[in-house]
Amino acid sequence: MSFVLGVVLFAVAIGVSIALHEAGHMWTAKAFGMRVRRYFIGFGPTIWSFRRGETEYGLKAIPAGGFCDIAGMTGMDPVTVEEAPRAFFRKPTWQRVIVLSAGSVAHFIIGIFIVYVLAVTAGLTIISDDPRAIPATVGSISCVPPSQDRLTGEPAPCAAGATPPALAAGLKPDDQIVSVGGVPVSSFTDVAAEVRKHIGPTVLTVNRAGQQLDITVDAQAVQRLPAGAKANSPDNKLETVGAIGVGPKTVFHYGPIAAIPATIDFTGQMFVQTGKGLLKFPQKVPTVIAAIGGAPRDMDSPVSVVGASIIGGDAAERGYWAGFLMLLAALNFFVGVFNLLPLLPLDGGHIAVNLYERVRDGVRQRMGKVKMPPVDYTRLLPITYAFVLVLGAVSLLTITADIVNPIRLQ
Repeated sequence: MSFVLGVVLFAVAIGVSIALHEAGHMWTAKAFGMRVRRYFIGFGPTIWSFRRGETEYGLKAIPAGGFCDIAGMTGMDPVTVEEAPRAFFRKPTWQRVIVLSAGSVAHFIIGIFIVYVLAVTAGLTIISDDPRAIPATVGSISCVPPSQDRLTGEPAPCAAGATPPALAAGLKPDDQIVSVGGVPVSSFTDVAAEVRKHIGPTVLTVNRAGQQLDITVDAQAVQRLPAGAKANSPDNKLETVGAIGVGPKTVFHYGPIAAIPATIDFTGQMFVQTGKGLLKFPQKVPTVIAAIGGAPRDMDSPVSVVGASIIGGDAAERGYWAGFLMLLAALNFFVGVFNLLPLLPLDGGHIAVNLYERVRDGVRQRMGKVKMPPVDYTRLLPITYAFVLVLGAVSLLTITADIVNPIRLQ
């Protein structure tokens, strides 16, 4: 039951995001005096609507998006005599760009708000691909496996009743390690690399609640794969290194004020991850096709709204509401960035056309020539249709994969 509830809640949250996307267009258009004819959530036959002032608001039968109908969105959009003075295309370029960008901005605001809420409640998890981005802060203390499998890297069982060296020495979670054996460290990668070099008594300098302490840890000699060893390679050999039994802290909590810069930094990381995901998107499509055929679903493969809702349902079923909210934030960031791509019919494509017209007419003005008519969108229809066809095909593939072989949380 909780799974179904999670799916429904996630789907509703997506619907709210879409509604706010279109509301962003509407509110900014009205603020600039543009004529907004209709604001609808969904497509197809109208289920319910009402009119307030000059705008009709309502719901349509197919809950797969929404639209905001602004008079004169292009120079080819027919407008009435009454609408003409307030038509979109008659407004300054900067106003048009703001209106077109407002949908994506709404997604970004939603994502940033969710990240801030998580920062002051469940905490933020480090998501950077750079291992050096993980701070040199103790997150966990555990036993030290004496060896590991040279092919799989699977650790051997710890000795019964063995006390972790870090625990015996008095290290505590949240201790920030400043140096290992006198060598300064700034990331947990540095800590791990330096600890490997030491066997026996080793001095760790830590910062604990603002106080700097020197703690001597008896680093245990263990058998480990060399750094950078490839999994399942028959050439792998174990080497003797030091270990103390500490793991990195990856989830950080913040107060209401400290959460502001943390949210900004984390949002920047999410934008970077979103950009990388978009760049890798084409090469991930084959994995989606393979998944439809029964191959194991790549956890990093693209998902549709259906797949995202299923993951949201799994998160709710396990009580992992922080993951539920983070997935919703990531989806909003992705949709916001994707919608700004300079391709029609996306908002980014309309922004590109409007900026092109502004630059073109500016150059002509400097040359003493008159402005040219607005861009003829019919000439762009072949490119638009091609993009819509590709996008529709990919959407169909991901939806199919999410139905027959969805990504599930373990």
